[in-house]
Amino acid sequence: MGEKKTTTGEGFGFYKEYVAGMNAGLATVAVGHPFDTVKVKLQKHNTEVQGLRYKNGLHCASRILQSEGVKGLYRGATSSFLGMAFESSLMFGIYSQAKLFLRGTLPDDGPRPEIIVPSAMFGGAIISFVLCPTELVKCRMQIQGTDSLVPNFRRYNSPLDCAVQTVKNEGVTGIFRGGSATLLRECAGNAVFFTVYEYLRYHIHSRLENSKLKDGYLVDMGIGVFTGGLGGIACWSAVLPFDVAKTIIQTSPDKATERNPFKVLSSIHKRAGLKGCYAGLGPTIVRAFPANAAAIVAWEFSMKMLGIKRD
Repeated sequence: MGEKKTTTGEGFGFYKEYVAGMNAGLATVAVGHPFDTVKVKLQKHNTEVQGLRYKNGLHCASRILQSEGVKGLYRGATSSFLGMAFESSLMFGIYSQAKLFLRGTLPDDGPRPEIIVPSAMFGGAIISFVLCPTELVKCRMQIQGTDSLVPNFRRYNSPLDCAVQTVKNEGVTGIFRGGSATLLRECAGNAVFFTVYEYLRYHIHSRLENSKLKDGYLVDMGIGVFTGGLGGIACWSAVLPFDVAKTIIQTSPDKATERNPFKVLSSIHKRAGLKGCYAGLGPTIVRAFPANAAAIVAWEFSMKMLGIKRD
């Protein structure tokens, strides 16, 4: 997005960055949650030695629709909406403020990796502490369903019931199971996402510098869709193995399950090969483009409405 010309760091105007980020999170869940449900089901069942195995993402989605309807695709969405709204608010807000801080008095001559990467990784590290418990609840709700291998006595009635039962049975630390995998995924993933997004947006706008199309809303939306979508694909292609490990760690009924993401991935690789480490790749990539495109469009549009000027 180039380096922003904004005064949001002055006074209390910085809150607008967080409001815009919250809207980005809501848009992400609304568009991407059905794909995420399919991804989690594939990661849970297609990496085990025995269990229900889906042929592909389409087969998984059709099974869910046949047995549960559209509601099944949005299983666990309540915790996602709450978690993503807060998480995206923090991520986009911290990222924007960190960029302003690191840029300091440097000239505004385009994106700089030494500013983008640490800003994105810092934001990713912070939000991992928010995402871990909300995603644990989401994943445990998602793997339930009429065609699930999860025994009835281990099922939860609601996201709140899931959170309460997890803390009751595993202690407070249980709700943060999978924290290391989440931290690795968010730090690396956001660094990749924002780097791709920033550079693509900068170069596209540079080419449109003297064009009449430069300030058009539809053009800005198109650029947001393109840059956000490709950024999302690059991000998830890079960090999906960490996400697979996180899903396995968080959904295992065994309290003593291995929590080192690298050891979990090594075990998956022995059982299911590289394909197992990338379980859910299809729906993840299909989801990555529209979900991240929606996030960027919602973020940029919200910032315009809130009066945050950008180059």
